[in-house]
This record gives sequence, C-alpha cells and structure tokens, in this order.
Amino acid sequence: MENKNQLTLEQEFRLALYRQKIHKLNDKQIRTHLILTLKQMIVKDNIIKYFIKNSLS
Repeated sequence: MENKNQLTLEQEFRLALYRQKIHKLNDKQIRTHLILTLKQMIVKDNIIKYFIKNSLS
C-alpha cells in the first residue's frame, strides 16, 4: 500500500525532462507555464468529476 502514490519510471523520466526545460526558462516564462499547467489540472479535475457524476446516474 505504500507504493500507492509512487511515480512510475516513465513518469520520473518525464519529470526529469520537465525539470531540465524549466531550469532554462526566465521568471516570466515560468509564471506563464505554471498558470497554463494549473489551468490544465483544473480542466482535468472537471473532466474527472463529470465522468464520475455521470457514471453514477
């Protein structure tokens, strides 16, 4: 049960690639990227909520 929230090797690799890309960005680019990422996460949450709501009815 401890490995429940662990990243896969592929996810760890993708995270390392993102770290390298983000390291090269300036502050404005980082803020823009962060806002876009947060927006995508909110949209993802909305999609999940929609499917859960509609699967129960």
